[in-house]
Amino acid sequence: MNPRRAADDTCGIAQAAAVVGDWWSLLVLREVARGHVRFESLAQELGVSRKVLTERLRALVGSEVLERRLYQERPERYEYHLTPRGQGFVPVLVSLQDWADRWLLGDGTVTGLPGEEAAETRRTRGLVGETVPSGLTLPGTDGRPHDVVREGARATVVFAYPGTGIPEGVPGGVGCTLENRLFRQAWPRFEAAGVAVHGVSTQPAEAQADFAKAEELPFLLLSDARLRLTAALRLPTFRTGQDLRIKRLILVVGPDRVVRHVMLPITDIPGAVAEALDLAAALPGN
Repeated sequence: MNPRRAADDTCGIAQAAAVVGDWWSLLVLREVARGHVRFESLAQELGVSRKVLTERLRALVGSEVLERRLYQERPERYEYHLTPRGQGFVPVLVSLQDWADRWLLGDGTVTGLPGEEAAETRRTRGLVGETVPSGLTLPGTDGRPHDVVREGARATVVFAYPGTGIPEGVPGGVGCTLENRLFRQAWPRFEAAGVAVHGVSTQPAEAQADFAKAEELPFLLLSDARLRLTAALRLPTFRTGQDLRIKRLILVVGPDRVVRHVMLPITDIPGAVAEALDLAAALPGN
């Protein structure tokens, strides 16, 4: 046996590449993480031939990265969902995106504040008209899982922030105390307008809960520590140490789960909070 091939038997990189190293396999996983779980939806999003898509789905199911779930009996139709093994690959997808945003689409600079013409800014602004996947729940500061989009609200304002206690030295990567306090201050007006507010970071829910208690926040903070929302919407990130953090942005989401407005980059936090309220309050009520 070739010594190099024998060494690959115990190499995690080689083993992972054998399962997901193909271009189309990676993009299939990207789209499933985004909520495109049916064959026709995947084919449309990827622009791939049905033969190639069938082969990649069969291989990913065979490797127990995806699982099929029956949603129609006559004729039989299946959805494709991430297994626990597939969910474990989501942070790898986000890390690949972060690396490419910095080194291939950017100039190599680590920043929490993307430029107006940056590829990640254009990608994130392109979320307008996209749908937040249903069933996407994140742990909240009350100890329970919550849908990112609050049912029954006129709109949901989702403000993503890097996190509390972020080390200095990363432009635009400072902590979120001011932002949370401004949303807290404006909370009565959000509530009066029937607009929900959710803060999201990649910090653990326990750390968020301590912060929310200390700051007496009237709204929920949601933990995307497993990067499910980040992967679903391909949100821009940056790395501090070994941690991936979401760049500061605001989404205004309608009751139909459709993203109506995207605010990125955010250079004026007080102005952004006021604008988010105005945009959300202007949406038609349920």
